[in-house]
Amino acid sequence: MEVVISMIIREATLSDAEGVAKVHVDCWRTTYKDIISDDFLDNLSYEQRTKLWISNISRDDNYIFIVEIEGKIIGFADGGSEKSGKYPDYDGDVTSIYILEEYQGHGIGKKLLTRLFDKFKTLKLGSSIVKVLEENGSCRFYEAMGAELIDSSKFVQIGNDKLKLLVYGWRDL
Repeated sequence: MEVVISMIIREATLSDAEGVAKVHVDCWRTTYKDIISDDFLDNLSYEQRTKLWISNISRDDNYIFIVEIEGKIIGFADGGSEKSGKYPDYDGDVTSIYILEEYQGHGIGKKLLTRLFDKFKTLKLGSSIVKVLEENGSCRFYEAMGAELIDSSKFVQIGNDKLKLLVYGWRDL
């Protein structure tokens, strides 16, 4: 007998901020282990991230989709217009996509990113970038989703770590 698990992808509401924050912190701790210092990761706070996500969800120019399984938030993606102006051929920006480690590798990320891209299309955004740390294994996910590396000259400071930031792009969503 096959067990069917109900998965819902929907736009986030303010009441989701705590669940999104928990996924955000937990994903940083698994995804960036051995990339970002343990001290930085150990000091991440659910409370601080909840405040951040209340702010992000409240913005009119940011679009956040969550994935729920049996009422529990297990992943999210967010983004909006590309605002830096550094990538004139791209008008959208995938700010983040995180899925709890135990749910990765089952096509959830593809469904979540597709939903965000569908929203971009309704906003007349026809292309997008995503920034990702070079050592992050999700680079392969973005490549599998059709993104191409467009910039590898950026660096970002996270705590005491200076890390190389890659920029991938989709020319046509």
